[in-house]
Amino acid sequence: QLQLVESGGGLVQPGGSLRLSCAASGFTFHDYAIGWFRQVPGREREGVSCISRSGSGMNIADSVKGRFTISRDNAKNTVYLQMNSLKLEDTAIYYCAATSSLLLQLDPKWYVYWGQGTQVTVSS
Repeated sequence: QLQLVESGGGLVQPGGSLRLSCAASGFTFHDYAIGWFRQVPGREREGVSCISRSGSGMNIADSVKGRFTISRDNAKNTVYLQMNSLKLEDTAIYYCAATSSLLLQLDPKWYVYWGQGTQVTVSS
């Protein structure tokens, strides 16, 4: 059974850090690029970052550039999103998703497998 399971969300103060994990199972992990997305109720899902199959290529949204870093460990079937210098506007549900596309897309339409999401709340 194919699964993507996010973890690591929580409540953090502005300026703080969190590391999200996306654990995959049920498919050949290294055949898929993985993306992180976030969504606030009433707004469209936004692409945050994505990483290529091997981990050598990445794409990152301007809104988080310099603060967030994506990485993957194919031996552990896991992708990480390190989030530093968190801001109030980073509050959202964060999802990971998988795509077989070779392009490093941040558009959700390219992704076929999705996790259930993990809540990140940045608040003082």
